[in-house]
Amino acid sequence: MEAVKLSVKKDDLVEVIAGKEKGKRGKVLQVFPGKSRLLVEKVNLVKRHTRASKMGQQGGIVEKEAKLHISNVMPVCARCNEPVRVGHRVNPEGKKVRSCKKCGEAIGRT
Repeated sequence: MEAVKLSVKKDDLVEVIAGKEKGKRGKVLQVFPGKSRLLVEKVNLVKRHTRASKMGQQGGIVEKEAKLHISNVMPVCARCNEPVRVGHRVNPEGKKVRSCKKCGEAIGRT
């Protein structure tokens, strides 16, 4: 499988732009680049029926996040406070950083 350049990384704030969860925001918990999918905190919740596997562990219905396709989310710019397209630029220290296409603000960790 071919490696894909992703514009979304772990701990980014993203907004869902398509599907039944459209408009919801959350923090990226995990990214699966090989499958182009990610987990977003408190978004796309599904119910799983679990069996008690050990003595003392209780079975029941558990709500957990399901994976979303990466094309259905956009990073949220801290300055614009809205979903934005991501560009890449070189900062003064010479490192490549992701930046907002609208205002030029760096996205994510600096």
